Amino acid sequence: MATRAAATQDDLRRHNLARMLRRLHERGAASRSDLVAYTGLNRSTVGVLVSELSDVGLVAEAAGSAGQVGRPSLVVQPDPTSAVVVAFDLRVERTIVALVGLGGEVLMRKEQRHRRTSYTPETAVRNIVSLVVSALGNAPGSASWVGVGIGVPGIVDHSEGRVRLAPNLGWADVPLGDMVRDALVEHFGFSPSVAIGNDADLGAIAEHARGVGLYCAHLIYVSGEVGIGGGIIIDGRPMRGAGGYGGEIGHMAVDPSGAVCRCGSQGCWETLIGRDAIVANAGLGGEQIEVADVIAAANAGNRSAQAAIEKAGEWLGIGLANLVNLFNPEVIVLGGHLRLLFPMVSGTVYRRIHGALPATREQVRVEVPGLNGDSTLLGAAEVAFEPLLTDPIGELSHAHHAAAS
Repeated sequence: MATRAAATQDDLRRHNLARMLRRLHERGAASRSDLVAYTGLNRSTVGVLVSELSDVGLVAEAAGSAGQVGRPSLVVQPDPTSAVVVAFDLRVERTIVALVGLGGEVLMRKEQRHRRTSYTPETAVRNIVSLVVSALGNAPGSASWVGVGIGVPGIVDHSEGRVRLAPNLGWADVPLGDMVRDALVEHFGFSPSVAIGNDADLGAIAEHARGVGLYCAHLIYVSGEVGIGGGIIIDGRPMRGAGGYGGEIGHMAVDPSGAVCRCGSQGCWETLIGRDAIVANAGLGGEQIEVADVIAAANAGNRSAQAAIEKAGEWLGIGLANLVNLFNPEVIVLGGHLRLLFPMVSGTVYRRIHGALPATREQVRVEVPGLNGDSTLLGAAEVAFEPLLTDPIGELSHAHHAAAS
């Protein structure tokens, strides 16, 4: 009985530490009074928990802002130099890496281009290890390296880190999580936790935690790079589906007579609003043409580019109207090239959304990301921090120093 009581007390303490650190990580500095109100714990217990987090270096107390009667109160804030993760956004033609400190502070960010046709899983893993080394070279000397997060444009088994299908990369059934862990162990002698996620799912997590979806319980993030993906937040939690593969909105069949998609189906939404479709419809030629180039040409008066933008806007609005009816979101966030496209076609998009059911269309707004083009990258950082945020003291106790890696 005594053993069970002790275990229960340890579990409760761990839960309270985790809840407090997550609050500070996601929402920033707070006074002890704020933490008392947030946790519902008494001031003495909050003081003990703050001291425990401070003793291991995860948080620090500093003077709050002046402007009030008496001495400014102390505020508790996460220390971005205490724990870091390395986050990746693997795209079809470039890789983005960031070193992110506790509290979400980006300490280093780098982009590297690669050829789509030669970016095999093996090449990707070698590249990841090389970029991890580069990122950790920027880590503060006192920081612990607590995780790696990787966003992939494809269908991902989150529990195993297996990429079931990434058609725009040409990957199928790739055990990416195991490959990365093995490569890190080979290079460093150990591996921190490695989390693999769908790029749109991670974008939704980041925009919900830190972007335009802050405080929204119902959100859809539509990623737009080469293909189209979707991350869906319902009641404040990511929607995964029975096997964890939910949200593949780019493969909604919206035009049965349309083009064949890389997934093998016909008339998928991404064959109409994906980057390749917009570029092809514009007819500008050249291998390095991006949607931004099409937009620039349209603004310069190119009629083919204008028609391509107009067509993409119509299909974007049609697809979004379906999502509004299906999920009743508060906010839809358009990422990737869609964030560049939206200002030019917002009238068309809202006209199409107006065709959704009145009860649902009245509650939704469409936004570009608050995190600009880094929603997936910062979402990857969030899932990489998850083990630390779940068990702060336990996870930190076996973490390695980033600078020594």
